[in-house]
Amino acid sequence: MESKNYHEDLSHIRSMMERSSRFISLSGLSGVVAGLAAIIGAVYVYFVFQREGIDYFDGERNIFGPSLVKELVVTGVVILGVALLSGYIFTANKSKKKGLKIWDATTKRLLVTFAVPLVTGGFFCLALLYHHLFVFIAPATLLFYGLALVSAERYTLTDIKYLGYCQIVLGLISLFFLGWGLVFWTIGFGALHIVYGLIMHKKYK
Repeated sequence: MESKNYHEDLSHIRSMMERSSRFISLSGLSGVVAGLAAIIGAVYVYFVFQREGIDYFDGERNIFGPSLVKELVVTGVVILGVALLSGYIFTANKSKKKGLKIWDATTKRLLVTFAVPLVTGGFFCLALLYHHLFVFIAPATLLFYGLALVSAERYTLTDIKYLGYCQIVLGLISLFFLGWGLVFWTIGFGALHIVYGLIMHKKYK
């Protein structure tokens, strides 16, 4: 009986330490919504190309005008906004159900660790945009996002690093297939997010 209580106490202590050192309220459903938003955005971009007379799958290097580049950037910002908003809503609801604070010291450390490579990648992509090196933007977003996920793993669910590794590998592969960034971007931010989100939802619901 004493042995049973001893093990229960250890489990309780371990759980408290886990809660205090890691942000464990990330919702898998937010990943699913982010993935769906990315796929919808990619389909919209494809039809924008069609509208502009660009056959994306013909293998030709296409020249994008300023208005088209602006529309693509706005689309990317909208997708990012939807992903962030859904992430906050689902995570806040999950935290509320578990009786956990969504904003504490661990959350701050997580955001800082996640933001450093992500913001760095954002400025890098702006530089690519400025120099009209559009074909490198999709690989760069995948690479820096993957690095951000791997970096943030120490303060949240360890499973997130596997998504990060997949994004990095996909980004590296896409560097050898320049001009197919929309396809790789859709796989990385769309399909992988949905698969990861469903797995996490089933595992931690």
